[in-house]
Amino acid sequence: METTTTDCRTVTANSFNTKRFFSKSSDRVFVKFCGIRSESDAIAAIECGADALGFNLYPGSTRFIQWQKEKSWIRRLPAEISRVAVLVNPGLDEALQLLETDVFDGLQLHGEESREFCESLTAHHKPVLKALRLKNVELLQRIHDYPVFGFLIDSHREGAFGGTGERFEWTLLKQADLNKPLIVAGGLTPENVADAVRELRPYAVDVASGIENENGGKDRKKMQDFVTAVRRT
Repeated sequence: METTTTDCRTVTANSFNTKRFFSKSSDRVFVKFCGIRSESDAIAAIECGADALGFNLYPGSTRFIQWQKEKSWIRRLPAEISRVAVLVNPGLDEALQLLETDVFDGLQLHGEESREFCESLTAHHKPVLKALRLKNVELLQRIHDYPVFGFLIDSHREGAFGGTGERFEWTLLKQADLNKPLIVAGGLTPENVADAVRELRPYAVDVASGIENENGGKDRKKMQDFVTAVRRT
């Protein structure tokens, strides 16, 4: 496989990236960095140990990218890194197009998508994550039987679809059995992610704002510290 290099080292030499994010391995907590907007940020994230990268295709987000313009470098990323398209209430045609392309390995649905909508995507045999902006336990019960790979639980803020940097009440997750991989997001930082891993035992953790600098770019030190905190835990 062709490798990508930077000033630091070869991306594919990273020992953290020996397994795929969607492998359902139980011997580690996976790390997904979301809101990737440039090739340089993607490479830095991979070098720091990310297992998956999220690309925000929702025009209302400050992290929005036009994937058709960025697809060449996204395709060049190492094969072991899962590339996830993040969508908010997409049309069925849009979702199917993204499942059919080789640019992305799976979808993350971050809006009010129904069970029936998710069912319409299963024939393409690519994993789908259903995100939930958690307010109460009843919401967890509502998505319990969705035909998806796993659930990403995020903080709720009216009118926002993730990336708020706010933490939800973790104890709510202990009141529901989702019976699918759990990805925890919402207000995670290098300082608190170890607590989240210890308390919730998630399949993966997901972060966007917690690894960004004041200009909105991905911060290499924060990314490295985040992954180190997860691995040590």
